Amino acid sequence: MIVRTIRADDYPGLNRLHASVGWPQRSPDGWRWLADNPARREIGAPEGWVLVDAADRPCAMLGNLIQRFVLDGRSLYGATGFSIIVPPQHKGASRPLIQAFLDQPGVFAHYTLNANARSASLYGRLGLRPWPEQTHALKLSWTIDPLACLHGRLLRRAYGRVSAEAAETMGERLMNRRLWRPGPLRLPHGVVDIRDVSDSSPYGRFWGTLSEQGALIADRGAEMMRWRLADPDLPRRPLLLGRVEDGRLTGTALAMTAKTSIIDPPSLEIIDLQGLPGFDAIPLLARTLIRNARGLGAAKVRLQALTPDLLSRLGDLARSARREGGWGHGHAAFSDEAVAASWSPTPLDGDYLMCNRPVPPAAERQWARRRAQASRASKA
Repeated sequence: MIVRTIRADDYPGLNRLHASVGWPQRSPDGWRWLADNPARREIGAPEGWVLVDAADRPCAMLGNLIQRFVLDGRSLYGATGFSIIVPPQHKGASRPLIQAFLDQPGVFAHYTLNANARSASLYGRLGLRPWPEQTHALKLSWTIDPLACLHGRLLRRAYGRVSAEAAETMGERLMNRRLWRPGPLRLPHGVVDIRDVSDSSPYGRFWGTLSEQGALIADRGAEMMRWRLADPDLPRRPLLLGRVEDGRLTGTALAMTAKTSIIDPPSLEIIDLQGLPGFDAIPLLARTLIRNARGLGAAKVRLQALTPDLLSRLGDLARSARREGGWGHGHAAFSDEAVAASWSPTPLDGDYLMCNRPVPPAAERQWARRRAQASRASKA
């Protein structure tokens, strides 16, 4: 078997690999959207790599997400791997796939912010180090519905990892009507729902100011944000909030509702938190997301990638959160350590926006059917 780069005719095979581990599959438009990443096209990077059999069919895969960064007016590029899928019969294939990812030129960093407990040890053996150094194993969560979260922990203890075959018969658990019919947002004074991300919008001007702060930052400009928000496979547009002070945006938050697996409770995933220095945007925006989580159908709010700076800016809110994780989910190798020193990533810098598992649209029918069956049983 050999490793080669991903081609468009591999998409059905990539979907079969995703289905085999219970991960969401992409539509043809979704795969094309991912391939149209402006940053990837600028440097001509591969979409990823596959291990293929004798008939040239994908047997294992690793996706390649290119992020554009800005530092002192310069554009730099980083590569983060996503969807590393290696079936048991191809055990050992992760090493050549990750090595192909690490060998690609033209990027200042090869990294992941989303390693699972199994893969974490492999990254170290291939030359990546735990990063960010102080917070690579830390995730924060805020419980919204304790009963649903407890139910989810009991299901996970009972079933462990649910196979794709079992998922077909079990169906989605721990759902609620608000996932499809959310209540109106409750926004405090000075927080707005951002819909306009054109170049000349307040959002575009906010990015212009943010990018001039002298730190390395993943491109959140209007062009890249429009691309990020245009994922055709998301059943609902991610929530983009802004903090307005003195007539201008001083901070933004990006979040989406997700469901890690069929037996996990829904969560509101904070994808990004950004704020200009000297303003209170970050804690206020985080509190606003927590306040609105129940109305969006979430049982908890989660922030899966942190730095010491973000922890400090969250203040008391970080101290009140539950600590999750327990293994190093962040790993990186840098070609320029000095450049990386000023980087303070959030989940947006990784693969969370495109790899979080949204609540499947078909789950609404399952939920309604189960509610009807329960109602009939209670009347019998």
